[in-house]
Amino acid sequence: MECCGPGYASPAEAMQAPREKLLYTIAIYTGTGIQKPDYLVTIDADPDSPTYSQVISRLEMPGIGDELHHMGWNACSSCHDDSSMSRRYLLVPGVRSSNIHVVDTIDPRNPVLHKVIEGTEIKAKTNLSAPHTVHCLGSEIIISMLGDAKGEAPGGYLHLNKDFEIVGRWESSMGDIKFGYDFWYQPRHNVMVSSEWAAPNTFMPGFDLEEVGHLKYGREIHFWDFEKKEPKQTFYLGEDGLVPLEVRFHHEPASSHGFVGAALSANIIHWWKDGAGEWQWEKIIDVENEPHPEWPIPVPGVISVILLSMDDRFLYFCNWLHGDIRQYDISDPHNPVLTGQVWMGGLLGRAPEVNGCKVTGGPQMIQMSLDGKRLYVTTSLFSTWDNQFYPEIRTNGGVMLMVDCDTENGGMKINEDFVVDFGKEPNGPSRCHETRYPGGDCTSDIWL
Repeated sequence: MECCGPGYASPAEAMQAPREKLLYTIAIYTGTGIQKPDYLVTIDADPDSPTYSQVISRLEMPGIGDELHHMGWNACSSCHDDSSMSRRYLLVPGVRSSNIHVVDTIDPRNPVLHKVIEGTEIKAKTNLSAPHTVHCLGSEIIISMLGDAKGEAPGGYLHLNKDFEIVGRWESSMGDIKFGYDFWYQPRHNVMVSSEWAAPNTFMPGFDLEEVGHLKYGREIHFWDFEKKEPKQTFYLGEDGLVPLEVRFHHEPASSHGFVGAALSANIIHWWKDGAGEWQWEKIIDVENEPHPEWPIPVPGVISVILLSMDDRFLYFCNWLHGDIRQYDISDPHNPVLTGQVWMGGLLGRAPEVNGCKVTGGPQMIQMSLDGKRLYVTTSLFSTWDNQFYPEIRTNGGVMLMVDCDTENGGMKINEDFVVDFGKEPNGPSRCHETRYPGGDCTSDIWL
């Protein structure tokens, strides 16, 4: 059986863990025209296995139209010393349905559905909808909710106990926060940082550039008093921070350094606490827009995801519309150095086919091995956005690839032996989104 303990004592210990043998990846039919439930696939990631890079099990959700998106474990390294906890249950929310599916991985190769927290119950008890990011909070769980029961912003945070019962809303106050999206907390600094997308009623139908100008998309990040559960300070990022999505602190719990990817302005924003104990921010990476013959304006990169290696040395991100994945050495977080870049899909036509597979969409979600040597990449962002920017994804489906990463000198190369083509799924072409491992991964764990 794979490791399912509560977590690792430190990031350094996590890096010494055995190689991941299985991957859990979200696959969706919502928005594809195929009337089938979204599902969770288990992929064999053991290179010595005869079923390497193949789907070995599929767990369908009970209903149709969930739009599974992100997921998270019931336990992580923040409850390392609690022997009563185990990293056994995956919480798999549906953004559209607001249902939260609790999946039992006691048999790692064949996960089963343990419980469904109904979206109707969540709305009735908390006035929240559209679950997104799941984080373990010691023995309990908090989930960012992007809207209220009617799909309007700002939403809030759902609090569940370890038995997956609704406690209520986690936050004491949302203050003046306009939108929600991702969050990460760093307990030693008594801080949580949250970012902004848009109201569910805005982003779910598809993307309209005019709505950015009408201030219907975020451009702020928020610093919370973690113990008081209330926002304390907001940074307005302006044109440098249009639609700030994924946030990441250093894995090192004593560090105050963190990063957010601003999707539409295609920038990486870095924050830290200065010598006087005040939070500061700066733009450290700016991806230039690229001309396109069929676009009236240059195409932005659209940084849809960022990730830090477990040793906090490398930052990775995807330009979903351009089609590239980048690796930066952030040993000096104020001065990142580009050390690797690979291409898959995208609108610029630089890698339409990889490993014999046509890539429709662009690199979107990434997950890294604990030792920092393998980066798993999937191609779907959100069903209506996929359909809008990459219409052929309806017939071609999504793709998962693996990128080999040089942890000594920097550098990236797409692995020629690994490809999972979701366009060939039994019920028709589906799309792939977030990935996690049974033993935890680079975005599961928070250390105390």
